[in-house]
Amino acid sequence: MLSTPVARLWPPPAARPAVADRRWWWALAGGWVAHVLLRLWLFRYHAGPVANPDETGYLAAARWLAGGPGADFTGSTFYHSGYALLLAPIHWVSADPATVYRLAVAVGSMVSATAFPLAYLLLRRLAVGRRGALLLAFVVGASPALLLFSGLALADAILPTLLLGWLLAIHDLVRAGAGRSGSRRRGTVRHGTVRRGIVRRGIVGRGIVGGADVWAGVVAGGLAGFAMTVHMRGMVVLAVTVIVVGALLVARRVPRRAGLAALATAAGVAVAGTVLNRALAAALYPGGTRDLAGLLVSRLTGLDGQAWALAGAAGQLWYLIVGTWGLAGIGLVAAATVALRGAGRTSRRGGDGGLAVSFAHRVTAAALLAVTLGIAYASSAALPDEHRVGNYAYGRYLSCVAVAWTLAGVAALVRARRRSIPALAAAAAALGAGTGGVAAWYAGDRLDRYAFIAFDFPEVIFLSGVPDRLDMATASLTALALLAGLTVLAGLPGRLGLPASGWARVVPPAAGLAAVTIAFVAHLAPRSAPAPGRDWLPAPGPGRVAVDTRVKWNVWLPLTHRVWWTRLEMYDGARQAPPAGACTAIVPPTAGPPPAGWAATGDGDPSKGWKSWTGRGCGGGPGH
Repeated sequence: MLSTPVARLWPPPAARPAVADRRWWWALAGGWVAHVLLRLWLFRYHAGPVANPDETGYLAAARWLAGGPGADFTGSTFYHSGYALLLAPIHWVSADPATVYRLAVAVGSMVSATAFPLAYLLLRRLAVGRRGALLLAFVVGASPALLLFSGLALADAILPTLLLGWLLAIHDLVRAGAGRSGSRRRGTVRHGTVRRGIVRRGIVGRGIVGGADVWAGVVAGGLAGFAMTVHMRGMVVLAVTVIVVGALLVARRVPRRAGLAALATAAGVAVAGTVLNRALAAALYPGGTRDLAGLLVSRLTGLDGQAWALAGAAGQLWYLIVGTWGLAGIGLVAAATVALRGAGRTSRRGGDGGLAVSFAHRVTAAALLAVTLGIAYASSAALPDEHRVGNYAYGRYLSCVAVAWTLAGVAALVRARRRSIPALAAAAAALGAGTGGVAAWYAGDRLDRYAFIAFDFPEVIFLSGVPDRLDMATASLTALALLAGLTVLAGLPGRLGLPASGWARVVPPAAGLAAVTIAFVAHLAPRSAPAPGRDWLPAPGPGRVAVDTRVKWNVWLPLTHRVWWTRLEMYDGARQAPPAGACTAIVPPTAGPPPAGWAATGDGDPSKGWKSWTGRGCGGGPGH
């Protein structure tokens, strides 16, 4: 009996990887929940739009898509339907404006938190180990570009996550083609040796091939088309996708069916989005939208316009670098190097053998560079001169790629040779100084004379400590100091004689980045709950609501969201009385006595910019 083999009490060797994989996925799920909870805690007091007209524009679009009342935003910037489509089901759950807004914050928080598992997958594509990728992705998942907008009803809450998914799909699509061509020629690929024929059945290294390469194309094309439906910046993503996939098809560097699937899906989603956007524009912008396309063309065809566009793009790149504590600068330098170097070249690093720069890495780096530069240039060219400081240095438009560049920067720090790290940091600092210098030179004293809106500069205010003006020098120096600290931490294991790769290489810079992130979260967190009670805006009663066109937009526009039961009726109070049948009229303080059939409510005053009248004989409730 003693010689009889005894069954093992642990899984056989073949089953252990599956168990380990499940543990990693549980870790990703737990991290996602933690990120969602962090966002909900940060924005727990948000109960209504604060970034107008943008937030109200998206919320009104979502309400109309859900079958509710529309609005009249004639002459305003067009707010696309893609993000609003995600919010539309909320209006089927509740009509209460505060509840709708809180649910919109929840949706944005969940989508934004999904950047964490996508960041993990992207770092794995960059050959960062599992534990290191998990730690770095969790820290980067709370970076400013992801936190700031997740608590607002803005398309910026979902764009960073969308762009990360698009990058992963582009990378895997290209690597699938490289894997197939490599296996046909040699039976090997850059990310691992593969026997001839395995390519057709499943996974190559960490990429996807076989039937899954078509899915990579579908995801890449679908996300590019959807990005165009979400925001004008998505037009750049769609254009880069078509150019990259088209070039790869011509060069036969991707499977034909996968490339065609990417293009077909991109076209299908883009066409559907265009149809939906046109329907939305007809309903909510009956008199037309703000002509940003015309402004873009005029800027691109004149020397003054080109100077405006290029200087504004430089200001956006400066903000991208300082707003990521310099890490985006390292990422930009590393990506440019990867895009220009030959595929297959390897940077030898002590102990880990180096990472082969694959063709997929080169294409992905080039695509991200093209999207970033394209967005910076086009958005600056189409930006009206609003006499605000944000015209010359602005971070919101490139926030959609800030997380990707932060990941590229931290991956470069933990994968580079110790002697190369200072050179990367120096190049990033030079890039930040150069772009910031161009923006400051072009703007001149307008940075002091024009309106400074704190909402435009959250990271810069955190860095400079100056809440009421743009201090580019202090913000740049603080970002440089943080970058220097992260650089020192990245090289610390080598100086201490610790392993130059793996977990020991990741922990110090991850800890340093986590400390900065915690400080920013503390800076962002609300100090106390808002005062209870009614705010300064009108609170119309039941029935139809009319608004005099002489009332300023910052009064009537928020009402578009608050008055959920009916569409606001705009009328020219200088020439006519409120529409017959309306129960409430919001008029300017300078309006005379109410006409026959109307009575003053006594609500409102000149300091608020409005007063209200009520129609006699009105009754019922909202929706009646």
